[in-house]
Amino acid sequence: MQDKVNAAYKLMESCRLCPRRCGVNRLKGGIGFCKAGLLPMVSSFHAHFGEEPPISGRNGSGTIFFTHCSLRCVFCQNYPISQLGEGREIEIKDLANMMLALQKENCHNINFVTPTHYMPQILEAVFLAKTKGLKLPLVYNCGGYESIEVLRILDGIIDIYMPDMKYSDNKVAKKYSFAPDYFEVSKKAIKEMHRQVGDLKVKKGIAIKGLLIRHLVMPDNFAGSEQIFDCIVKELSRDTYVNIMAQYYPCHHAFKFKEISRRITRREYLDTIKLAKKKGLSRSFRQVLQTIDRARIPEWTDDLKE
Repeated sequence: MQDKVNAAYKLMESCRLCPRRCGVNRLKGGIGFCKAGLLPMVSSFHAHFGEEPPISGRNGSGTIFFTHCSLRCVFCQNYPISQLGEGREIEIKDLANMMLALQKENCHNINFVTPTHYMPQILEAVFLAKTKGLKLPLVYNCGGYESIEVLRILDGIIDIYMPDMKYSDNKVAKKYSFAPDYFEVSKKAIKEMHRQVGDLKVKKGIAIKGLLIRHLVMPDNFAGSEQIFDCIVKELSRDTYVNIMAQYYPCHHAFKFKEISRRITRREYLDTIKLAKKKGLSRSFRQVLQTIDRARIPEWTDDLKE
């Protein structure tokens, strides 16, 4: 574990924690695209009940929300945290204590939300927390724009990977997330994640290990859902769990882009559900349809029946 921590911090000398490979020396205060510094920044931590059923369970997912992001999505719903820097710097021991506090609350897992740019610090805090009794599964809840080099360091540490697959068209990814190589990068990343942990394994209703992919339905299918579903079926497995999300709404800078400055329609969401079913992705989650029409906490169903 200590060797992994050392290797992770080495990547920060000329930062290549994400595929942007900014090259700044974050160990000496350099700031790259993500705007993250040396110490981790956290906006909040608590038991979260709005995740997918096997992640939240009955007692909640022990989420730790990290500040900043290696993507810069124009429609980000968490933009005060991811792009405006809402949060506070903490020491490694404080991060470890957060994990232990969430375990004490009987959460089912420790859920690192947007962790990529703080991977070395998280790894060090996990190492410390484990020496103090941390036993919960670890969830890597990320944007899907991940470095293979980083993921290989995490092999054997992370139990559940929960990446987004946002786009299948790189022109769209460049326009809305400033990531012109997003699809190729995300495909390689999810294959490595799947190699490490396999399909999601659920015991007594609670996820214990595996891969769960999230896909957000966008207006006029700008996400390119069919190509993403094809990729999952061909590159991974028909048994892959996919959360098909309906909660898109124009936020942050989305109003500057007319084509995505509206919510998705009921028909757009149902068509995407049908498409996933047609491709054979039956082990998926969908949001109840009322979520499209009303602002409320998401509810879930774990099949694709209408």
